Amino acid sequence: LGGTLAYGGRVEHRPVLNGEGRLVETADIERAVRLSRRVSGYALAVCVAGRFAYGAIRRRTADTGRGRE
Repeated sequence: LGGTLAYGGRVEHRPVLNGEGRLVETADIERAVRLSRRVSGYALAVCVAGRFAYGAIRRRTADTGRGRE
């Protein structure tokens, strides 16, 4: 990431991310893909749990008559 970039005819020279570091290997990409999938799975689980919790709270509020004016 980084290096020479052109946006709308304007050229920018940005530092290269990890320019002095070792070269990327296949194992690095595989680890990054596993991490991305794991984070996506956790995010999905949190969203699903939040949706169920929201539904349960709404049902409980509707059953007790709270929240109505």
